[in-house]
Amino acid sequence: MHTLEAVHQALANYMEPPRMQLLAVSTAAGLGGLLVFYLVHRRRVKTIPVGDGWWGAGARPLSEDERIHTFVVETSEREIEDLYKRIDQTRYSQPLEDSRFHYGFNSTYLRKVVSYWRNQFDWKKQVKVLNRYQHFKTKIEGLDVHFVHVRPSRLPEECSARPLMLIHGWPGSFYEFYKILPLLTQPQDGLVFEVICPSIPGYGFSEAPHKQGFNSMDAARIFLKLMERLGFTEFYLQGGDWGSLITTNMAQMKPQLVKGLHLNMFPVTKGGMGMLVSLLVGPYLPFLVGFTREDVRRLFPYFEKNVYEMLRESGYLHIQATKPDTAGCGLNDSPVGLAAYLVEKFSTWTDFENRDLADGGLERKFSLDDLLTNVMIYWTTASIVSSMRFYKENMKENIQKRIDARVGVYVPTGLAAFPHEMLHCPLPWARWKYKNIVSYNYMARGGHFAAFEEPQLLADDIRQFTKKVEKLQ
Repeated sequence: MHTLEAVHQALANYMEPPRMQLLAVSTAAGLGGLLVFYLVHRRRVKTIPVGDGWWGAGARPLSEDERIHTFVVETSEREIEDLYKRIDQTRYSQPLEDSRFHYGFNSTYLRKVVSYWRNQFDWKKQVKVLNRYQHFKTKIEGLDVHFVHVRPSRLPEECSARPLMLIHGWPGSFYEFYKILPLLTQPQDGLVFEVICPSIPGYGFSEAPHKQGFNSMDAARIFLKLMERLGFTEFYLQGGDWGSLITTNMAQMKPQLVKGLHLNMFPVTKGGMGMLVSLLVGPYLPFLVGFTREDVRRLFPYFEKNVYEMLRESGYLHIQATKPDTAGCGLNDSPVGLAAYLVEKFSTWTDFENRDLADGGLERKFSLDDLLTNVMIYWTTASIVSSMRFYKENMKENIQKRIDARVGVYVPTGLAAFPHEMLHCPLPWARWKYKNIVSYNYMARGGHFAAFEEPQLLADDIRQFTKKVEKLQ
């Protein structure tokens, strides 16, 4: 018995080292495989689901007409007469003494704007301006989607036009881009763009969704379908306000189609401890958190320049994100009420200091013709309520917990930081969301409505960004 035990023990001693070596090798191989999997997974570009939807009235049909139709903006004597009748019946309130624009649109100056609207503004002439470029409509997910499509008038030899989609926000429209369109579609240094400007569904000439739930990701999917329907396999995107979120979602859904993403608004607030450290250290040792002097100047004191100002300016957001139809009833019925509600944003969002002026500084950056043309797009299409609902649909849940808030953006990105944008986002913060920033520029002047206010500055920044991207590829 002892002899057999001795033999067994000898065999066990003989076999143990190989077993241990095999186990060690297996373990190492397993850990190595996990490491490789982690590295590959980490580098893989994450996307958000594209999904699908149906926003037309009633049930989805078996097929949808995908033809693209020309569209012409029109007006009529009846439409203008109804406008004048409503304007003539307006009841004005008296402003408080020396209130300027601190309480909203000063009604003394409002009388001047409305007088111009009633007696000098020529809507028929502005309709011709709108029709300067070609308009189209096409059915996507049950909605008539409107867009302006501008091709270069000429192409230099060996130069192809880069497709570029520009997306507006609220309270703007496709008309915001009319000043920048000729700048982008004229060749310069061998670079020229073919531009597509859609109207967000529920805004202007794009049909409003008939069902609940239409948010920025649905708009992104529809605009991706639009670009593919137009035959583009790769293209550039540009946006501010809602356009910023929609274009970001487009890049998250199908990054293989997006050559570059350019934004003039890019608030990134989900920074956790990183943001807290930045706010504590930034004013005193900005270089430790990657801030520049310009970041410090724009950010601090943080609560006064950012948090407090946003509280003062975001009342509209709370209304539209909760009960848009209630406030919208009055705006949809009164052209003067609509004008005051919309145009006031072009004062304060251009520069907060405009609140100190009796006329809101509106005619410093804009003409009354431009401002009232934008108002008329909302008025004649009765789209103010549906445009306001976009806030409700995007904020039904915590927007920071949506899937698009948890996924980075990996396409080449260019950021134009305008000094009077409502929230300043330094480059270190932007990198938490946008993982491939190839261009970040502090713009010399301008606010929220970049294309409307400073078309040349924005066009130049889009061009320099595109050149950088083209060199990378």
